Amino acid sequence: MEKSRFLEAGKIVNTHGLRGEVKIQPWSDSPEFLCGFDRLYINETPFKLLSARVHKGMVIALFEEVSSVGMAMALKNSIVCIDRGDVELEEGAYFLADIIGLPVFDEASGAEIGTLSDVLEYPASRVFVVKGETERLIPDVPEFIKKVDVGGGRITVRLIEGM
Repeated sequence: MEKSRFLEAGKIVNTHGLRGEVKIQPWSDSPEFLCGFDRLYINETPFKLLSARVHKGMVIALFEEVSSVGMAMALKNSIVCIDRGDVELEEGAYFLADIIGLPVFDEASGAEIGTLSDVLEYPASRVFVVKGETERLIPDVPEFIKKVDVGGGRITVRLIEGM
């Protein structure tokens, strides 16, 4: 499966202040993640990040290319992306976009039980939605998610009765 160069990382939900700053709702593990980039992308167009800070769970960003509230307002509802080449992931970490669509296998039987169709975010943990003969909701915790092999193109899970 070909990996996309750009990964969706958030959405501009509003403007902030009078200098042309935008308020970004982050779609990452933490809003601080987006603050560490030199450039963010909107429709594959690079925007140089002059400043970024976290405020109430949102990222307040000022782009070099945006110098007024009007220009910032024009970006409202735009999807903000990152270039995957700008990120070095820790060992074992992965982008959710890279695992959606992978086949999911039962650890005990080795049988394919379906395909990862979605990942739901809940306060306690993420939940993998696996669609096969039936839809299964599997918590993304080590007890159930045994291995996510992005390079090998598969996910191995431990099922329990009722799952």
